[in-house]
Amino acid sequence: LQGEDAAPNVSHTSEFVLRAFFIGVSATIVMDLWALLLKQLGIPSLSFAFVGRWIGHLSHGQWTHESIAKAAPIRGELWIGWFTQYSIGVTFAALLLAVYGLEWARKPTLLPALIVGIVTVVSPEFILQPALPVAAHFTARYATLSEVKCSGPTFPLSCLYGR
Repeated sequence: LQGEDAAPNVSHTSEFVLRAFFIGVSATIVMDLWALLLKQLGIPSLSFAFVGRWIGHLSHGQWTHESIAKAAPIRGELWIGWFTQYSIGVTFAALLLAVYGLEWARKPTLLPALIVGIVTVVSPEFILQPALPVAAHFTARYATLSEVKCSGPTFPLSCLYGR
């Protein structure tokens, strides 16, 4: 450092990776705490074991399942699911930084995070949830999956971080 205002000598790429990692992990922890609160209030959420099971079956070429709960378990599926959860969080943070740059990360504002969050809310609806019909059970009290994303209990954080 060459004074109080000087930035440490870190390459652009290193700063990007570190910021994406820490923003993504931090945001995912917040989402997990929110999910824990919802669980305490009796509102179920997707099991990360099912996510891991789905990922595990991808290596065998199976993209969709009649019922992921009835699909054959995969060794380490819970850990795979948790790793996937945090990898997605870091990926969304990297997307945020790729779109708005490191300057945003150095002086963050709400609007860019909110925009990326809202855009990424739809990603699970087009990828994971159609492959896991168990989502229909989770969303039984809602008329459509969109209502869960847009007006359900997960909406506040989904919009802020897109999960």
